[in-house]
Amino acid sequence: VKPGTLYRDLGTTIEKIAKANKCSVVRTYCGHGIGSLFHTIPNVPHYHKNKAKGTMKAGHVFTVEPMINLGNAGDTTWGDNWTAVTTDGKRSSQFEHTVLVTETGCEILTARDNE
Repeated sequence: VKPGTLYRDLGTTIEKIAKANKCSVVRTYCGHGIGSLFHTIPNVPHYHKNKAKGTMKAGHVFTVEPMINLGNAGDTTWGDNWTAVTTDGKRSSQFEHTVLVTETGCEILTARDNE
């Protein structure tokens, strides 16, 4: 992550790493911009061949929050309209970080002190 990087390129990198570890990436959810509105542009898909628009610039703040599955990429939401699960019943993991694009790279705003 640095100025000039296309937002869509994040998805290519994330999916490449997931596939190398025999995992899949859910396509239903994406990262998003953080600004005067909480969920705002840019949309940041976590999979390859996405159509995200935009180029990173210093000062941009956005989230990266992929849902990585041990099985296929299918997901469904329970009746509580909140809980997301895999369609094949295999394990999944989701995490989120908030990233600030700096002049020379990035700062992970949600990183723990030892990360």
